[in-house]
Amino acid sequence: MSVLPKAEAFVFQLFKDKLSTSYTYHNFTHTLQVIQGVKELIENENLSIEESLLVELAAWFHDTGYIEGCKNHEERSAEIAKDFMATEGFSIEQQLKVASIILATEAQSEPKTVLEKILRDADYKHFTSEHYLSICESLRAELQYTVGKTYTDLEWAYENQRILLYGHRFFTEYAKKNWQPLKELTIAQVQKRITKLTEGDITKTDLKKKKLEKMERPERGIETMFRVTLNNHTRLSEIADSKANILLSVNAIIISIALSTLIPKLDAPSNAHLIMPTLVMLLFSVASIIFAIMSTRPKVTRGVFTPEDVAQKKVNLLFFGNFYKMPIESYLKAVNEVMKDRDYLYDSMIKDLYYLGLVLNRKYKLLRITYTVFMIGIIVSVATFVWAFRSAGF
Repeated sequence: MSVLPKAEAFVFQLFKDKLSTSYTYHNFTHTLQVIQGVKELIENENLSIEESLLVELAAWFHDTGYIEGCKNHEERSAEIAKDFMATEGFSIEQQLKVASIILATEAQSEPKTVLEKILRDADYKHFTSEHYLSICESLRAELQYTVGKTYTDLEWAYENQRILLYGHRFFTEYAKKNWQPLKELTIAQVQKRITKLTEGDITKTDLKKKKLEKMERPERGIETMFRVTLNNHTRLSEIADSKANILLSVNAIIISIALSTLIPKLDAPSNAHLIMPTLVMLLFSVASIIFAIMSTRPKVTRGVFTPEDVAQKKVNLLFFGNFYKMPIESYLKAVNEVMKDRDYLYDSMIKDLYYLGLVLNRKYKLLRITYTVFMIGIIVSVATFVWAFRSAGF
């Protein structure tokens, strides 16, 4: 496996295991967007193979420091990247170069090399997205969850306008030429949003209604409920798989012993009385194995959805089986649509829990049958062996 897929797998696992769910913006999804931006810029810069590799590695690791909090995360990201590169045999010089590229993403720094400029521009590629307003809402939520900073709708719109106009600029020539015009369209979106808010398109009645709805369904309480329930489902599934594996191992051992010890002795006429008990024992062991395998066998889904499915709210984008064959661009666009619709988002999460419950129900039903078959098999096998030995006059 080349180093870039290893880096992707490493960062994915790191975010999955250690990144707080409070980071609704600086997560693996954002990292994928930055990688797309880096690749686009690499195609339009005269870089060597090594330079392309180093800037992509920096992009994968540039936000990994968030696993320990947002303060000084660039320094921690650089250290994590250097540790990974050391295990992959990169030189000290290459490690320091990647660390320098990552440190250039700090907002107050001035990127000097072309690689630093590429990552700095790619880190802000979302400024060119037609879905910018919905994307920046995830950053707004992150600021509330992580540092307790809250904004009204109008305050947030003005903050975005300030950053877009005065707090950011592109550095590479390609981004200046091709991304800046798209950023101008985003600035127009934000200005339109400010106009709506200041002209009263969102009335006091609407605000009161939203406030009451939020009081009735507190966001943090809902988030906790989903997280706890999902964790419970996951643990129950792991327990079921563990129990099935135990039965698979036990029955495999029984069959191995029978095949190596009992079966060779059945040719002798003096051991004819062992044929029936041995067959009974093997039959129940095989049946137990079949039911155990059925309880752990995954169900394959088609992994594709259409824009019509999203528009009609027919697809649950939170379950991997519904999107694993889709390109990342289609999936990002669909998820952004889901995030715009609060009811669709909650309905998807509820459906995800419901179908996980159905899977658990099937697992435990088959597991119960497996244990019942195994228990009956042990009893019947012992009874048959006792009967066989008595019939043989022992």
